[in-house]
Amino acid sequence: MSQLAFFSADTDDPSLADVAGLLAGTGQAVPMAGGTRVSVVVDAQWRALALADELTAIGLDVELTHSEEGSPVVRTEPTALLDDLREQWSSGAVKAVPPGWTPTARALRQWAIASGRRDGDKYLLGLDPHAPDTHPALATALMRVGVAPILTGTRGGDPGLRIAGKRRVTRFVEMVGAPPQQPGAAQFWPTF
Repeated sequence: MSQLAFFSADTDDPSLADVAGLLAGTGQAVPMAGGTRVSVVVDAQWRALALADELTAIGLDVELTHSEEGSPVVRTEPTALLDDLREQWSSGAVKAVPPGWTPTARALRQWAIASGRRDGDKYLLGLDPHAPDTHPALATALMRVGVAPILTGTRGGDPGLRIAGKRRVTRFVEMVGAPPQQPGAAQFWPTF
């Protein structure tokens, strides 16, 4: 019998705090005229479409485009609504995890959509290889919500947080909710 999840992406209302899930992964927040733009490069079109749905549900205007290398990119239109988030996740010009950050269920969902994948019976959340100082703080943030991960790939250039064990993976699945509706999403989504 599983324990009732006190917060879940399926039941929580979307909020601006959820966009932090993109910054926990490879997302970037950049100041521009008109406010902050958050963008993330993903490896599949389903991820871009699912993130666009998530960001639109928050009330943000979203643009889908492609990087110079051809990868899908999701980015918000510049808005002052994201200025506080950018300031919280910055230390000068460097990405930094806010002290004591605890991810919302929908932030975890955005992180999983952007860079999550199954790893056998485990689940792997991607980390920003250009912001290695954030990795330990993000592992601690997952511990705060009852999911103790293992930091992997720090030397190989593909860092991630591996969630292992039936109880931890089940807890994570309860928080992030059902897979996005886009074709191809279910094969990357955590299961228990």
